[in-house]
Amino acid sequence: MGDDQMKNCLSHKLLSSISLGAVLLTTSLTQGAYAAEGEVMLEEITVTARRRSESLQSVPVAVTAFSADMLNKVNMTDITSITESVPSTTLKVSRGTNTTITAYIRGIGQQDPVAGFESGVGIYLDDVYLNRPQGAVLQIMDVERIEVLRGPQGTLYGRNTIGGALKYVTKRLGDEPEMRVKLSGGTYGQLDGLASFSAPVSDGLKVGGALAYFSNNGYGDNLTTGKNQYDKDIFAARLSAELTPSENFFLRLSGDYTKDNSNEKSGHRLQVSNNTNAPVLDNVYDTRGGITGPQEVSQKGVSLAMELAVNDMVTLKSTTAYREDDTETVIDFDALAPNDFDVPAIYRNDQLSQEFQVVYEKDKLNGIFGFYYLDANAMHSFDVVLAGLGVTAYTFGDVNTKTWAAFADVNYDISETFSVGLGGRYTSDKRTATVLRQTFLGANSPAFGNDTAFQVAQPADFTESGTYKKFTPKVSLKWQPSDDMNLYASFSQGFKGGGFDPRGDDRAKDGFLPETVNAFEIGLKSTFAEGRVKTNIATFFSDYKDIQVPGSVGVDSDNDGVEDTFVGTVTNAGKAEIWGVEFESTALLSENLTANVNLGYVNADYKQWLVQDVDISDGKVFQNTPEFTAYMSLNYTQDMNMMGGEGVLDLIGSVAYRSSTHVFEDPIPLLDEDGYALVNASIVWTSEDGGIRVGLHGKNLTDKHYKVAGYNFPNLGLEGNVTAFYGAPRTFTATVDFKF
Repeated sequence: MGDDQMKNCLSHKLLSSISLGAVLLTTSLTQGAYAAEGEVMLEEITVTARRRSESLQSVPVAVTAFSADMLNKVNMTDITSITESVPSTTLKVSRGTNTTITAYIRGIGQQDPVAGFESGVGIYLDDVYLNRPQGAVLQIMDVERIEVLRGPQGTLYGRNTIGGALKYVTKRLGDEPEMRVKLSGGTYGQLDGLASFSAPVSDGLKVGGALAYFSNNGYGDNLTTGKNQYDKDIFAARLSAELTPSENFFLRLSGDYTKDNSNEKSGHRLQVSNNTNAPVLDNVYDTRGGITGPQEVSQKGVSLAMELAVNDMVTLKSTTAYREDDTETVIDFDALAPNDFDVPAIYRNDQLSQEFQVVYEKDKLNGIFGFYYLDANAMHSFDVVLAGLGVTAYTFGDVNTKTWAAFADVNYDISETFSVGLGGRYTSDKRTATVLRQTFLGANSPAFGNDTAFQVAQPADFTESGTYKKFTPKVSLKWQPSDDMNLYASFSQGFKGGGFDPRGDDRAKDGFLPETVNAFEIGLKSTFAEGRVKTNIATFFSDYKDIQVPGSVGVDSDNDGVEDTFVGTVTNAGKAEIWGVEFESTALLSENLTANVNLGYVNADYKQWLVQDVDISDGKVFQNTPEFTAYMSLNYTQDMNMMGGEGVLDLIGSVAYRSSTHVFEDPIPLLDEDGYALVNASIVWTSEDGGIRVGLHGKNLTDKHYKVAGYNFPNLGLEGNVTAFYGAPRTFTATVDFKF
């Protein structure tokens, strides 16, 4: 039997095992739930995956949703926290940063945060698309729910959602005055504070806001500078005003601001240095990175949302938004005191977006028709300082994007049990890139303060433009014979425009192609045992073409046998196939015990990757896409009197597992992470009226050290540079939450 046959055979056996286990588990949970007494049932969850409010169990899309209460009860602090419990999904802080996000869903995403590259997973804040990943690790505050939509969402959500979309939905202001204060303290000097309020000012006018501060002293030390490593120092604020002059009109003006003053984060070296023989440190959270300088990230935005109900059938919606972010950072690639491979960098981004929607709802026909416009600019400026070689490479990249799209999504109920959905989006992306690369003798370029640097080369100096157009359709069928069963099938196409590598040399002016995915999905959503068990199963297949794979490679610019800089490279890998299955279940095993089980299997395989007419696909792997993801939690509740009042005690335990994960498109045994499990637990007491909540939360209780990102430049510079970044160690946090 050949290697491919063995691999396929093993994959089918593993998939069969998952499917069988899911069936047996569902049966077990159902039997347990039938044993429950009374009229207890699971809470109904409402989502807006199709841009209108629907039950999670009735929407024909694979969605995982988290309510504000769920997030608060287990003390999730930012949106990357949810990745443990969502099948086939990776959300993490990008390498060497504190608030830049890396997101992958079902094998599709983007991990390089420089200008010109955009994620394959759309991040949305109240339906405002965040065009850049800097500052997009949103802190959880003032939230109503978070939704993760898996699979292409291009029809309704537009650009760069070919892998899926993550929606952060803030809560609307209440009719009564309300105030909340939450304080948290824990290991590693953690001290967090959150205060929010809302109040009616006059008839039809409400105002509200939230302030938050998140801090800790870090999990390790920088042995060169003496600074804390992996620390947190983040301030966030949000203000909003809502106007409802009549029951037919709603207006919300909101603004948000985040400032990240956390220390620069250097990697942990995975091998002894070549030149100075510096050993590998014992503590994976420690570093010897010597570069210092400004480390600051700020982002802010304002949006205006309006809704006008023209009549019972037609509603008009408008969302106008402006956002910008600024980053000054320093990256010490060699993670050593010598200035062997250091990169001071500046990123600046801004965007202006406008979306109009017409929503039609009558009897059997529901539809959304809309127009979207975005004008965005992304700029980066950085030095690559190789002081040991006496060389600095300076790169300036500026990418302007103007895009517009017209879209429609219509659903028609053919009968009481069967409905069909048709959608489509026409997108036009225009991208203009200006790239300048210069090589200097000396440490740093004039752009970063060295006016005496002597220029010896100019590998790139160009301005190029490209326009990328595509119509992407979607078709879905749904059969819902009862309120307890929803069988659906869908076909959708995703599209992400092409562009230019702003880190490349003059060869980059040719640009890279758009990428597309044709995705098929079949799903079954079921409710059993009089509402006490819910299971969702989705199977999917994606035909992924012209995949944009950005990377950086060391180059010998003067042919002296020594790599003295790196250039960006973007390859359009020809074709890949991704298929898998996802299972999610929630069950009331008894009146007091709730179980959650989520499983995911993804088989992602490059089928063609041509380089100079040679197919290199056999040696390539998918980044940030573990084959297996699994999650299980148990929540036991018990009435208990505390603090002089009645309330409910929750005992919550969970285990999350991820199989081996590759950091880059090439296997790197030293850097790739083997499979691992994380164990978490929470003890939470909530007063009967919900006014007081106190909790104790333990994360990563087995203190597992696991790599989440890294750099691989073994031949660039004098020392050899393979470094890794790690997820958080074991932590304990105590919380107290008051609502007035």
